[in-house]
Amino acid sequence: MTLSTATEAAVAPAVPEDADEVAPKKRLPIGAWLSIAWLVLVVFLALFADLLPLHDPNVSVASKAELAPGEEGLWLGADGSSRDMLSRTIYGGRNSLGIAVGAVTIGFVIGGLLGLFSGYFRNWIGKSLAALFDILLAIPALVLALSLVSVLKGDPVQAPDAFRLPTILILILALGVVSIPLLARITRGNTMAWAQREFVTAARAQGATNGRILFREILPNVLPAMAYIALLGVAIAVVAEGGLAILGASLDPPAATWGIMINDGKSAMEDAPFIMFTPIVATFLTVMALNYLGDLIRDRFDVRESAL
Repeated sequence: MTLSTATEAAVAPAVPEDADEVAPKKRLPIGAWLSIAWLVLVVFLALFADLLPLHDPNVSVASKAELAPGEEGLWLGADGSSRDMLSRTIYGGRNSLGIAVGAVTIGFVIGGLLGLFSGYFRNWIGKSLAALFDILLAIPALVLALSLVSVLKGDPVQAPDAFRLPTILILILALGVVSIPLLARITRGNTMAWAQREFVTAARAQGATNGRILFREILPNVLPAMAYIALLGVAIAVVAEGGLAILGASLDPPAATWGIMINDGKSAMEDAPFIMFTPIVATFLTVMALNYLGDLIRDRFDVRESAL
């Protein structure tokens, strides 16, 4: 039992013996189950795409370009290069979600640690980190990500392929750097609030080290807010990758992401709008599901945005 558990147990009111007096737990709304079901489906398809009976997403399989959905056995039709839209949507989702989750993982770990230190230590280190977060947040996220991608890619003529990072790794690093100050700022605000609680004071009075207080007392209470903003961060990263794709700074062709598919479908808006709308719908449903679950976590764990 941690010090926080012991302290809260000492001041907690007695639990009523009558089971009827105990407030029942709130059930998940239907929207939460629909969001979970959609995300499970997307993640399942992304993870096991290689085992599914799908066409190669980068190879032309249709007899003509811009084939309508349902023709020649292609459920979602074919794009302007006669490639299977279903395969490209699934593999594009794998790349889009992989980039987004990888980027937010970097922000979650690095930003979370920096936010904890900045919120707990009120000396010049904490103030310097807070100033750094403010500076990074002042830069438009898409501009910062585009700049980082350009720098990390370098000049293809001067930099040999053997010394160049894979493009997908460059995108993860660029969007990860963008997500660090956001997660750090949220973690810092919550750490500052929880560091003033009685159980932290009691732990400090009993001689607990700063490391124990940070990771055993404060971090478990800060995690709900971090999880809430991390889900939103994944949604933002998916949209940000789409913005980079429109600007020509995403994966190299013929690789697919939802952003690349949207960009490729712009030229066929009049003749074959489904080429563009298919990845748009997939992106919309995924972002909406992540936002809904993030808001649900905020409401369930009483994450107060005013304290962030």
